[in-house]
Amino acid sequence: MSVKFLGLRTTIYKVPDLQEAKRWYSDAFGTKPYFDEPFYVGFNIAGYELGLLEDDMAAAAKAANVLTYWGVEDAAKAVAHFNAMGAETIEEPTNVGGEIVVAAVTDPWGNAIGLIYNPEFKLP
Repeated sequence: MSVKFLGLRTTIYKVPDLQEAKRWYSDAFGTKPYFDEPFYVGFNIAGYELGLLEDDMAAAAKAANVLTYWGVEDAAKAVAHFNAMGAETIEEPTNVGGEIVVAAVTDPWGNAIGLIYNPEFKLP
């Protein structure tokens, strides 16, 4: 039996206050949620789901072994935007080869948000 993978669909950030995080992410990504329930909030970010799930886990206890990168047109400008929203830079924009630039910030709850400019990446 073979399994066909369809690509990434959803990234979920766990936050202690769903309503506060909903406001922050709405402002940070410039969009309102398409799915808004007391237990889960979902945003459509260029065809991909950014989900918020309420969880009281302390920021220090969050796993740091997975990082989702959101595509941007300018990594430095995106970092500056998130910093203005209260995020902290954890990786300055860095060229990782060719024209590809990556960076990362943390939201006010300690979740890492990766940012990538990659002109070579094209959806099928």
